[in-house]
Amino acid sequence: MAYPGYGGYGGPMQGMPMGGGPMGGGPMGGGPMGGGPMGGGPMGGGPMGGGPMGGGPMGGGPPQGGFPQYGGGFNGTFAAPPQQPVNDPMWGYFTAIAGQDGEIDAEELQRCLTQSGISGTYTPFSLETCRIMIAMLDRDMTGKLGFTEFKELFAALNGWKQNFMMFDQDRSGTVEPHEMSQSLNAMGYRISPQALNVVIKRYSKAGRIYFDDYVACAVKLRALTDNFRKRDQMQQGSVNFQYDDFIQCTMSI
Repeated sequence: MAYPGYGGYGGPMQGMPMGGGPMGGGPMGGGPMGGGPMGGGPMGGGPMGGGPMGGGPMGGGPPQGGFPQYGGGFNGTFAAPPQQPVNDPMWGYFTAIAGQDGEIDAEELQRCLTQSGISGTYTPFSLETCRIMIAMLDRDMTGKLGFTEFKELFAALNGWKQNFMMFDQDRSGTVEPHEMSQSLNAMGYRISPQALNVVIKRYSKAGRIYFDDYVACAVKLRALTDNFRKRDQMQQGSVNFQYDDFIQCTMSI
């Protein structure tokens, strides 16, 4: 029996413009990432505009293999590490923010995202959301992001933002519970009504979900789905956790 969490991750989000939609010149595109210093770089027409998001993780076809898949709107990989990062439009931006160790911690990431304008007219990301963003991609467990992880994060944020905007049609900066359900379906997640109710209660404020909380939810769903998938080698929708392993998986996000 297929587990409700399975189902077509990696496919295009229905009705979502992946190339030249709201991110380019709409209400969200007036900041540095849309029409300012970085308008012609990563988010406009560079690696973020025509790279992974165009035909890859969030917009490509479903993964190969013939097995039922989890939901999640991504295939677990993004662009390959750049061969010559010095020639990458995002490299100079990254090095200007990174500490002496060449990596970005949560506070540096928060400043970076605020300055980049990626949240547009929405409320800037909280420090806690930045922490779990790092935890989602921190494969070497340093508590920081390297350059490749930094690019992966911007790719994911770009996709989540487009998805959020598709349902926030009145540009209030929030989505309602039924829109959140549609949004999760658009990302490929297949969760039960009971699980959806838990998500809504956890991430809503006064009956609405704000952009920062929406991204925090997307980060956690992706990270937990990744952790589950790694242990469900037969892709049957069930795994056995040792207590310590369970704690590590859940408390790290």
